[in-house]
Amino acid sequence: MSEAAVHNDLKVGINNRQIFKIALPISVAILIPQINFITNNIFLGHYSTEALAVASITGVYYLIFASIGFGLNNGLQTLISRRAGENKPEEIGKIFTQGVLMSLCIAAFSMLLTYFITPLLLHSVIHDPVNAEKAISFLRIRVWGLPFLYVYQLRNALLVGTNQSRYLVIGTLAEAITNVVFDYLLIFGKFGFPEMGFNGAAVASIIAEFTGMFVIFIVIHRKGITKRFAIFKTIGWDSKNASLITSMSAPLVFQFGISIVSWELFYILIERNNSETALAISNTMRNVFGIFGSFTWAFAAAASSMVSNIIGQGRHSEVQKLIRSIVKLSSGMAIVVFVILNIAPQLFLSIYGQSEDFIRQGIPVVRVISVAMILMSFSVVWISSVTGTGNTKVSLMIEIMTIILYSIYVYLVLEKFKLGITYGWMSEWLYWTSLFLPSFIYIRSGRWKKKVI
Repeated sequence: MSEAAVHNDLKVGINNRQIFKIALPISVAILIPQINFITNNIFLGHYSTEALAVASITGVYYLIFASIGFGLNNGLQTLISRRAGENKPEEIGKIFTQGVLMSLCIAAFSMLLTYFITPLLLHSVIHDPVNAEKAISFLRIRVWGLPFLYVYQLRNALLVGTNQSRYLVIGTLAEAITNVVFDYLLIFGKFGFPEMGFNGAAVASIIAEFTGMFVIFIVIHRKGITKRFAIFKTIGWDSKNASLITSMSAPLVFQFGISIVSWELFYILIERNNSETALAISNTMRNVFGIFGSFTWAFAAAASSMVSNIIGQGRHSEVQKLIRSIVKLSSGMAIVVFVILNIAPQLFLSIYGQSEDFIRQGIPVVRVISVAMILMSFSVVWISSVTGTGNTKVSLMIEIMTIILYSIYVYLVLEKFKLGITYGWMSEWLYWTSLFLPSFIYIRSGRWKKKVI
C-alpha cells in the first residue's frame, strides 16, 4: 500500500459526508445490541414482572463494568485517532495490543470483585432478600462474559480510530442474533434446552459476547487490518504505551464508572421506596436511552475521534466548526425521536406485555425522557469533544461535579421526599445540562490547544 493511500485513509476531513461515514456504522453497531437488550427484557417481561424488575439492578451493575471497558476503549480511540491524524500507522498496532492485555487484567479483577465483594454490598442495599439472591446468582454467571466484552469493545477504538467504522456492524450483528436465539432457548427452555429463567439471559449474553468478539477478529484478520497495523506482532508488556494508555484512559474509566454507579444508586432508591412496577418501568427507560440514543452516542464517538484526528493534523482552528456541525446533526435526530416518543408512548411500553397500570404510570416518564434526549444530543457531543482533545482529566472533573449534583437530587427526590419516579427521572435534565455548560466553556476557552499526547 502506498504512503499516499495510507495518508488519505487515516486522515479525516470536516464535512457532513465524513461525519455520517463515521457515525452511521457506529450507530448501527450501538443500535443492534440495544435491540438485543430490549428483546432480552421483553422475554423477561413475559416470563415474569419480578424478573424484569430484578434485571434493572443487575443490568446497571453490569453496565458499571462495561463502562470501564468503554472508558479504556475511548482512551485508546483518542490515541489511535491522534496517531492516524499524524500518519503513524506503525504505532497503532502497538497501542491496540497493549490495550487488549490491560483489558484482560481489568476483567480478572472485576470477576473476583463480583464473586467476593458484591454479594455483601447487594444484601446490604437491596430491600428484598429474595431479589438480592436472584441478582447475585445472575451476576456470578454474567460476569464470565467480561473478558470477551472488553476485548470486543476495543475493536471500536481500532476501527473508529482508523476511519474503518463500517466493519463494526458485522461483529455486532453476529452478537445480536446469537443473543436473541439463546435468550429464547434458555429463558423458556425451548427445543430441549433447560428452562433457566432469569439466569438463562446471563448465559445467553456470555455466548453472544464471545461470538461477537470471535467474528470481529476474523473480519479484522481477513481485511488485512491485523497485518497493516502489526497487531499482536509483539505480545508483551510495553511500559511506555501502557503508561500512555493509563494516563489517557484512567480518568475516563473513573468518569464512566461513577456515572453508572450513580445510576445504580438511582435504581436502588427506586427499589427501596417504590413498587415493583415502578422499578420495572425504570428498567424499560434504559431501553429508551439505548434505542433512541444510538445515533446520539454515535455522533459523540465520531466527535471524539474526529476532534483528535483533526488536532493530529494540526488543524486546531477548525475544531469548533467540526463540533458545531456534529451537534446540528445529533440534535436534529433527537428532535425526531422527541416527536416519535410523544406521539405514541403507549406503543413503546406495550411491547413488554405488562398491565394497563404499567403503561399508565410509564407514559409521563417517557415524556420526561424525551426531553432529556434532546439535552443529551448536544451535551454528549461537547463532553466527548473534550475527551478528543486528550484532556481526559478535565472531562473527569466535569463528570464528578455533575454526578454530585445528580446524586443529591435523586436522594432528595426519591429517598427524602418520596416524590415518585417521574420526578426522579427529571434528574436526567439536570445531568445533561450540568455536563454541557462546563464542556462548552472549556472548548471555547482554547486551553486544550496546549495538550500533547
